[in-house]
Amino acid sequence: MRHGKKFNHLGRKTAHRKAMLSNMACSLIEHKRIVTTLAKAKALRMYVEPLVTKSKTDTTHSRRTVFSYLKSKEAAIELFKTVAPKVEARQGGYTRIIKLPNRQGDNAEMAMIELVDFNELLLADNAPKKKATRRRRSKKKTTTEATAEVKDSKEEE
Repeated sequence: MRHGKKFNHLGRKTAHRKAMLSNMACSLIEHKRIVTTLAKAKALRMYVEPLVTKSKTDTTHSRRTVFSYLKSKEAAIELFKTVAPKVEARQGGYTRIIKLPNRQGDNAEMAMIELVDFNELLLADNAPKKKATRRRRSKKKTTTEATAEVKDSKEEE
């Protein structure tokens, strides 16, 4: 029975699933964005997010822990050198899943998973825009204000 087991087994045995998620995590860290099925992307997010959190503390223990999951020296170095400093201020949610059209051959739901702080297009849109300089103009009086002032000035006389 599978009571209380919440993660997706993805139709694979444990060793195959762990190896696949490890390879996908390495690809995500190296390329910052990969395209896969929606189920694999959701499983990968649960696999990668704790690793990114672990990489924010650069200790020997955290490096060894992350390496035991990734099994790739290049990916672990990339995670600690470039990804961790960029997500230092973020408290979670390091990945973004964007749904894509279904795959042509088998109609599988496809998705793109990416590291949030490495999308140059979205970062350019969120950059603070320079405010346009405004020049102050004198307000033109409306006809009601003008007539009210004329009446006030006649009453004072």
